Amino acid sequence: MAIDRRTLLADTALGVLADQGIRGLTHRAVDRAAALPEGTTSAYFRTRSALLTAVVRRLVELDQAELRRAAERLPPPRTPAELVDGLAALARQRLGGEGRRRSLARAACAVESVRDPELREILQPRENPGRDAVRRLLAAHRVPDVETRTLTLLACFDGLVLDALLAGGRPEVARASLEGLVVAALRP
Repeated sequence: MAIDRRTLLADTALGVLADQGIRGLTHRAVDRAAALPEGTTSAYFRTRSALLTAVVRRLVELDQAELRRAAERLPPPRTPAELVDGLAALARQRLGGEGRRRSLARAACAVESVRDPELREILQPRENPGRDAVRRLLAAHRVPDVETRTLTLLACFDGLVLDALLAGGRPEVARASLEGLVVAALRP
């Protein structure tokens, strides 16, 4: 399947952001990384803000696709232990290979979104099968305020992944930490 030029540039920019950080994300760096003539990226994304917005949109698109694929492969968790297993698998995915690069880019985009309302809006939590599975498990355990608990659990999960990235790129999140999140989410 052929990939369109905008997607190719957004994917390349995502890689540049992961490898070089926010300051390394330039039109010229993306042109070089994509092995395209100088000026190609700026022809598609006129400003740095437009380029960063494209990266964030692509990141969200890739994350949503990842969660949909996981939901197709795995049955929804029925027990707290199954939820911990699912979170552990997702953490490993987000801390290794391309998932690690996307996690690095996601962290840089999150920091940048503090000053950019458009980026913040794009990065808002989205409905997806993973979120639905967490919500259903918490509802089945009759926890109060399922929506808030779901968002809190997932935000804390993201924090544990970020912590693992910051701590020298650990390849996984400690199972005890994930168990603690699930136990806290299930408290009456």
